Order: sequence, then structure tokens, then C-alpha cells
Amino acid sequence: MTLDNQHKRLLDQLKTGVLLLDRNLRILYLNLEAEALLEISGNQAPKLTLPDILLAADEDIRGIRRAIRSGTSFTKHRASFRLITGKNIVVDYTINPFDDEGQEQVMMEMHSKHYSQRISRDEVLLSTQATTRELVRGLAHEIKNPLGGIRGAAQLLAQELPDEELQDYTNVIIQEADRLRNLVDRLTGSRKLPEMQPLNIHEVLERVTSLVKAEINDRAIELEKDYDPSIPKVIGDKEQLIQAVLNIVRNAVQALESPSVEHRLGIICLRTRVLRNVTIGSVAHRLVARVEIRDNGPGIPNRIIDTLFYPMISGRADGSGLGLSIAQSIINQHGGIIECDSEPGATVFTLTIPLPDDNQIQEEPTSNEQ
Repeated sequence: MTLDNQHKRLLDQLKTGVLLLDRNLRILYLNLEAEALLEISGNQAPKLTLPDILLAADEDIRGIRRAIRSGTSFTKHRASFRLITGKNIVVDYTINPFDDEGQEQVMMEMHSKHYSQRISRDEVLLSTQATTRELVRGLAHEIKNPLGGIRGAAQLLAQELPDEELQDYTNVIIQEADRLRNLVDRLTGSRKLPEMQPLNIHEVLERVTSLVKAEINDRAIELEKDYDPSIPKVIGDKEQLIQAVLNIVRNAVQALESPSVEHRLGIICLRTRVLRNVTIGSVAHRLVARVEIRDNGPGIPNRIIDTLFYPMISGRADGSGLGLSIAQSIINQHGGIIECDSEPGATVFTLTIPLPDDNQIQEEPTSNEQ
């Protein structure tokens, strides 16, 4: 069976990995989702068989060979495979043998369980963040109104006091009212709408690294960069994206200065890649930019990992709990999402930002500014 370009384009839009195999399980074709799932390229595939890429899967391979001989289809749920890259995956797969002009072939469809779980998790996360944002905005309005009244009353009282020394007390009231108002403003985030324009995501990262390098100059912390120079320009607000990334990197710096850090050298790595056919919440994107910020700190406590991006949640006694919440809000405004995976010695914040379609901006490589 020969696939023309139109059929290949259609198959590449699927969120299901599709492999075409001959009777000896040699790979004749795989779509983009299968390439990503199995971590092999289309150029490698014709040189490989299914047992070459699914290691220690003897039972599954025997089942597929039996299905080819008998011409019967079957589906297996939650099959665990180890890839040639060393990664372990869990998938549901379906085997459909067929005859193509006398040649026995088989179509294998693979659906990642991690993908389904991630989509559900993203939808819950985005929905919860939207609800929290509306709750905070409503609460901020209710707090700022009486604060304005308290501040105004303190100013009027100060004008009527006969003794100037007594105005020290009214000044305290005014200053604390202003402090609370500023705190509420930080909780609700910037009211300024993002100024969207084409920009190089590496310019954002370079600005952040220049700021952070000055702050860690005398500390045992190193910044590493692993950039993909082929990333097209994103559409975004440069200053806001700098703020979002800076909040996360500073969070990593603070984690590396924790008393529970056991190593002598802290490392923060900024890594960029392009991903294809990614769904954020329920919206599918052809291309996205992925920015990973990884540190080798002590990890994030399990008790706060699920509420990490909520306002006022912090793992540090002196933390305000606003930095990550503001970062998530900024990335959400850009149609993206921030996710976090953490264990002792490896914490990764992943920023996923949609890349524009061809009709928004011509995709052109950006320079690798290091």
C-alpha cells in the first residue's frame, strides 16, 4: 500500500500514533504522533522493525504475529513498553491485519495514556486557574473599597489633629492601607493588556539570564543554556514574558539556596524546543514553543505541588506566593500553560506557548543568542 502526500498530511494531524508494518513487522510508515511517541524519526523507521524499538516486549510481539497469521484484530489496554531511548511508555494499542494486493500488512494504532491524562490535567488546571482568578478579582474589589475609605478618613483626621506628633499614627494608617492596596494589586496581576508582537523567545531568555547572572555572581550557581535555533518567532508581549520567566528562574535560585540542598554546585538549565500537534486544554496547536527551566534543587514539597500556581502558596517561610501565580497568568494570556514536575534533585517548569500560523507571521528561524 502506497500512501500519497494528502493521506500522509491527514495522518499527521491525528493524535493517535499510526504505524504501517509488513508481515515481518518492518516499519513501512509512521505518522508524526508515532514519531513523537516512540522517539524515532521517519528517516530511521525503514531500517527498523517493531522489536527493534519496543524492547522486552516479547509477549506483545508474539500476539501481533498471531494476529497477522489469523487475520484477526485485537486491542490491548495499558501496555508498558521500554523504548530504545530508555524511556518507558504506557499505551493502548490496536492491531488491524489486512491484505494489500497479496502482501500481508498490519496497521498498529497507539494512544498514549500519558497524553489522555495530561489533557485532562490541563483542562482541570486551566479551569481552576480561571475560577481562582475571578475569585481573587472579586475579593480584591471588596477589599479595596473599604481600604480607600480608611485611607481617606485617616487623611481627614490628620488635618483636624491639633498636635503634629499625633499625625504619626494617622501616617501609619495611611501607609498600611497603601501597602495592602499594593498587595491586592499584585494578587490581581497587571491590568495592562499585553502588547502582542512577533519576538524571538531567545531574546526573552537572554534578558532573563543577564539579570539573574548579576544576582548570582558570588554564589555557587551556574546557568546553562540549550537552545533550539530553529524556533520561529512567537507572538507575545516581551516585557511580560520576561517577567514570567524571571519569576520562575528566581524561584529556582531561591530553591538552590535552601538549607536542604546537599550538592556544592547549583545548576539552572534553560532549554527550548519546538513541538508539533500539541493540545493545550481543549485547543489544538500545530506548533508550540516549549521552554524548560530545570534546576537540581531539593524539589517541591508534595503538600503544595498541586496548588503551586495558586496565589499566596509558597514553600518558603518568607515567600509571598505570588511569583508563580503571576507567571502562570501571563502565560495563560499568551494562550499557553506552565506545568511543573518535581522530585529531589530535579525540578522542571515547562512553559508551552503556541506558535503562530503561517497567516499570522512567516515562520523563519531565529538566531541562537548565547
